[in-house]
Amino acid sequence: MIEKAKKAAREAGKILLKHFGNVPQSAVRKKARNDFISFVDEKSEETIIKIIRSAFPDHAILAEEGGAFENDNPYRWIIDPLDGTTNYLHSIPVFAVSIALEYKNSLIAGVIYSPLSDEIFWASKGEGAFFNGRSISVSGTSILEESFIATGFPFKNKELLSDYLEVFKNIFQKCIGARRIGTAAIDLAYVAAGRFDGFWEIGLKPWDVAAGAIIIEEAGGIVTNFWGGFQYLNNPYIIASNGKIHKEMGEIIKQVFPSAPCADKFSK
Repeated sequence: MIEKAKKAAREAGKILLKHFGNVPQSAVRKKARNDFISFVDEKSEETIIKIIRSAFPDHAILAEEGGAFENDNPYRWIIDPLDGTTNYLHSIPVFAVSIALEYKNSLIAGVIYSPLSDEIFWASKGEGAFFNGRSISVSGTSILEESFIATGFPFKNKELLSDYLEVFKNIFQKCIGARRIGTAAIDLAYVAAGRFDGFWEIGLKPWDVAAGAIIIEEAGGIVTNFWGGFQYLNNPYIIASNGKIHKEMGEIIKQVFPSAPCADKFSK
């Protein structure tokens, strides 16, 4: 299954590379506030689904651009055919394909592929995490003051901007540096590989998180919601870390978010 996921990610990556820098504005549509799609997202998703369904025709599928096949099969694929669409459409070379697999609602495999850098991260439950064929693990940084942190802006939920900025200020003042690169899949992959020590974001969807979460966990890290729960796939408040700074990050975040805001604050 992981080999099929890797093949699908690489084939989708070829499509992204073919059209990178050549998507006309007329080919871009608006899905929701600050959320866009083009034929490239759709062709990438079609390619991934075709490869998966040719091998596993009975498996369920949840895909960002609507290519869903829901049934009662215990296996479900979770697909983001182009994570970092805004980057992609503005010719910023940071984007990825993300594919994950659940079995009975538990993540068992994940692949994240960055086509331009030809970097592929993957993991299978109980088998460890890998980057371009090498085993990877999260960083050993043990305190926030020595940590390098990634984040994502709540661009779809700007009504939460004040709270987000308060958390950002409190974390940024303690860590050695922070980055916002525009794709959660790569942020999570970088945590798994030890490039970042931690990551947090508001407003993520299952396809943004699933592959990265299993890769981080297999690399020795932790992924939770803001309040320490492991039901993060359907919770838009995500913390991911090497595990050693997780509690400290969570305590800072909970000063601003002691409990979850009303669900209707989030874009569909």
